Amino acid sequence: MEARLNEIESKLSLAEDLLDALNRTVYRQQQQIDGLQQDLRALRQQLQEAAPNEIASPGDELPPHY
Repeated sequence: MEARLNEIESKLSLAEDLLDALNRTVYRQQQQIDGLQQDLRALRQQLQEAAPNEIASPGDELPPHY
């Protein structure tokens, strides 16, 4: 009976370690996602500032024969 209890405690300890590792991984990934979203917002802002007078829709363009 004591051997089974030791085995269960050992498995529980390993599961807790794995859960901690997974939590750290998810946290790091979320940090990376947040950083990438910030970068994307900055790039969109730069694009809008670089070409503010671009025609918004291809339907607004004049055909080449005009």
